[in-house]
Amino acid sequence: MSTKDAIALLAGAIIVVSLVGTTKTHPATAASPLGNASGTLPGLAPIISDADKARARALIKRLRVKGLGPNTGYERTRYGENWADSAIGVPYARNGCRTRDDLLARDGQNVKYRAGSSCEVVSMELTDPYTGRTIYWRKADADEVQVDHVVPLNYAWRMGAPRWPMSKRLDFANDPLNLLPVDGEANEQKDASGPASWLPPQRLIRCAYVTRFAQVALKYDVPVRTADKKMMIDQCR
Repeated sequence: MSTKDAIALLAGAIIVVSLVGTTKTHPATAASPLGNASGTLPGLAPIISDADKARARALIKRLRVKGLGPNTGYERTRYGENWADSAIGVPYARNGCRTRDDLLARDGQNVKYRAGSSCEVVSMELTDPYTGRTIYWRKADADEVQVDHVVPLNYAWRMGAPRWPMSKRLDFANDPLNLLPVDGEANEQKDASGPASWLPPQRLIRCAYVTRFAQVALKYDVPVRTADKKMMIDQCR
């Protein structure tokens, strides 16, 4: 093969690779919420040891309680455009990628991006913390994986978010601490529920889930219902 032919063949190979897009492979080992206060580590690992459960209970006990307020005036747009990269005070803010893609990339394995993009995730594998399922996700079936707000937007609204400045609501809706890619059906079952009304089907993860719920509520000073606080403490016994 001549040098000229070799260069042409290499150029062709480069074109083919660029059409396929890039793939990111990383361990994506799930992190315990107790060691992930920023929310930038992937997934949600179970809290198992007695010492860690005691730490989780201490965190939960710091939560304020109040009754659930009215739903008056709630719309998703009160927290900004869905997944827009418009928050300011949270990790991944203003990085040029939509929030949903940031979270899929954080928690997914064998993540593939659209050709020419370093943001738009088109396929990945996800170990769902809520059900324990391994989901082989493709963008064509987008709703199979949904990004859950651990403390739901509507729950926060009924607990005082109408009085927040818009910048705080934007941060709350796009904070990776409050976001988990999960099984879509489980997320729809949860809806806007607090822990007294809904917990992940996978029992092993429940203490970690309520700990994450408490971390978000404390960060944004969101009170919880008395029944929710009791349920949260019970999950970490």
